[in-house]
Amino acid sequence: MRRKVKNRNIPQPDSVYNSEKVSRFINYVMLDGKKETARKIVYGAFDLIKEKTKNPNPLEVFDAALKNAGPVTEVRSRRIGGANYQVPREVRPERRQQLAMRWIIEGMRSAKGKKAHTVLADELIAASKGEGNAVAKKENTHKMAAANKAFAHFSW
Repeated sequence: MRRKVKNRNIPQPDSVYNSEKVSRFINYVMLDGKKETARKIVYGAFDLIKEKTKNPNPLEVFDAALKNAGPVTEVRSRRIGGANYQVPREVRPERRQQLAMRWIIEGMRSAKGKKAHTVLADELIAASKGEGNAVAKKENTHKMAAANKAFAHFSW
């Protein structure tokens, strides 16, 4: 069994919203160490969310998007007796949040020809409503887990 990670790096809360989740999200958006560019994209998206949803607090939309895009179960490969089985497992809360952020960013990067902050805002709003690429990916993961429920007894 794996040991617990003792000294996990926890990012400092961001300066605008004073949220650890937002600073972690900025770090996921960042490419090639360009953190200021990532901040501009995320804060620009949050400003657009304020305008589009008429909600003065974009963190509510962001939290709802993470909640709706995070999977509850996933499948992990397990080799037993020469055969590989897709074993459904519950997802830990940290991984759930990380997968939700990753899938939202993948949805943002898949759209070409638009500005990143507008696409990110649209993806976050869609995910908060239970739509969009990230939520579709979550539902696909849940379907895989449901289809392989017969192998749940192989769980470790």
